[in-house]
Amino acid sequence: MSIVIMILLLSFLVLIHEAGHFYAAKMLGIKVSKFGFGLPIGPTLWSKKVGDVEVLVHAFLLGGYVSFPDDEKDCDIPVDSQERFINRPVWQRMIVISAGVIANVIIAFVFVLITAFVWGKLPSGQYEVYINKIVAAKGEAIWNSGLKSGDRVIKINGTDINSTYALTLYAKNSARNDGKVDEAFMQENLSKLEKLNPSLSESEVIKENALVRLPEKVDEPALKIDEEALKGYKFYKDEQILLSETQIRLRDALGGKTSYKSDGKTTLKDLALALSDGQRPINLTVLREGKEVNLKTVYSDEKGVIGVMLEAKQVLVPTNSIPEAIDGSLKYLWEQTYMLVYGLWQLFTGNIPMKDLHGIVVITKIGGDVIQNSGFFSGLLLTAMISLDLALVNFLPIPALDGGHFMFLLIEKLRGKPLNEETINKISSVFFLLLILFMIFVVFNDIYALMVHKL
Repeated sequence: MSIVIMILLLSFLVLIHEAGHFYAAKMLGIKVSKFGFGLPIGPTLWSKKVGDVEVLVHAFLLGGYVSFPDDEKDCDIPVDSQERFINRPVWQRMIVISAGVIANVIIAFVFVLITAFVWGKLPSGQYEVYINKIVAAKGEAIWNSGLKSGDRVIKINGTDINSTYALTLYAKNSARNDGKVDEAFMQENLSKLEKLNPSLSESEVIKENALVRLPEKVDEPALKIDEEALKGYKFYKDEQILLSETQIRLRDALGGKTSYKSDGKTTLKDLALALSDGQRPINLTVLREGKEVNLKTVYSDEKGVIGVMLEAKQVLVPTNSIPEAIDGSLKYLWEQTYMLVYGLWQLFTGNIPMKDLHGIVVITKIGGDVIQNSGFFSGLLLTAMISLDLALVNFLPIPALDGGHFMFLLIEKLRGKPLNEETINKISSVFFLLLILFMIFVVFNDIYALMVHKL
């Protein structure tokens, strides 16, 4: 039932978007010939004439459209009629084209406002992270850190922690002997080696059986992760140097030794890399009985686990009055819009790989899970965010999307004359085909992710 509810909510968003185009055109006196639910690919499941508008439901349900007489070759409306979309001023056509996006933004606000009024609270996007219990093997550093059950983790390495994801990200990327080292830290160790062994150079292969003095091995520098990655807005990019299998074996062989007998194949740089791979300190600050407590350093194991069970409590903002509900809704929408814009930017710049891009199938599955596990209002808030996303993506300046049509109209306004209609149609047709292929790719991503239990 939760999945059915989510499908209905998503279908409603498509109808709202197309209704925005439809009613904007009607209010301006522009004739609409068709209102389609789904895209005209494959068979038409249902059609009916409602007034002077043909309403259709297509088998390919991903999307929708509003069609004007201009799109039909056998239209009996005079070519110079003001009922035709093409004969209207540019500003009126811009209103019609952007009305779907505006409708999605409005309905997103309405959904959030309903949630604020009825539920009486809105998510802040932040969580309080508590330690449930320590589950690490005896002897691990976490047992000697002073950490206690019930402590609230507020900082790691000086960075504020507002989600379990942030703590997990720090732990995972601070794994012991992970085969990766920082360039700057490696250079520090190389400098120490050169000072202890002045007769050797960085890339020189050390003669077999020659004895090399080693500096004392110290911890890798504590990790610092930027706020955007901790919030999950972008992927954390690990730019460390990867050790070769030979260098990893050398790392394991050095242990706590103060000298190394060369095998005749090793350089000072190999030794510097091997010495630089060890453990990263994780410095926790917790809130205990209202006081901040800095714990003793803890370390992740080889799997990037520090050995604690976490409990997260979502921070909710009360919206008990009309001003609180409106203000809270606007702030919530602003934060979600920022996150969506930032996410799109990360996608276009390649920081989010295409394999992690998902669409309608995963959205329906996750939305159903949210409704089932967190309640209807959480599902409604997710739907509001999807509506914002639909508005944002649709308004990108890509032919075949609303933003592409708006772009052509803007060019027409700046030029003072229309663009060649045949050229526009050809460009739009190519991009429409690319859009369909892209949608198929995303659906494949969705199905694959669900099959391998990635989501």
